[in-house]
Amino acid sequence: MHTVDFSPFYRSFIGFDHLANLMDAAARNEKQPAYPPYNIEVTGEDQYRITMAIAGFDEAELSIETEHNNLVVRGQKADKTEGRRFLHQGIAERNFERKFQLSDYIKVTGAQMSHGLLHIELVREVPEALKPRKISINQQPTVKVVPQLLDEPLAQVSNG
Repeated sequence: MHTVDFSPFYRSFIGFDHLANLMDAAARNEKQPAYPPYNIEVTGEDQYRITMAIAGFDEAELSIETEHNNLVVRGQKADKTEGRRFLHQGIAERNFERKFQLSDYIKVTGAQMSHGLLHIELVREVPEALKPRKISINQQPTVKVVPQLLDEPLAQVSNG
């Protein structure tokens, strides 16, 4: 696996070091857990949905938190295997923690469960001040400046 050195860019791009850190973290060969499986889909312009397969979990056993552009979904399964004997246990009932790195201005708008799937709705809300805006070109200046003549001569400034 190749690692990319972003240090030559630091002298030209100021404030983009967080982007390099994100790319470094994504390029690291860290083993991500495969459980629970999930989908990420685009549901509209600036709208997304994360769907996680969490069969066997109750709403009370799940927590969804956002902090500093991180979305963390946790499942804490209550131990209900006492007194039960399995010949085969293929349904995973283990605890999990799944982390998602969110872009700037991505907000979680809601979550719901149905048929063993957890759906987390996300939307990108760019502040109005950062949205592109169209500047119209006028034929006439909006502010008319009329030059005025001074009646009095300018005072001489001395350096002494």
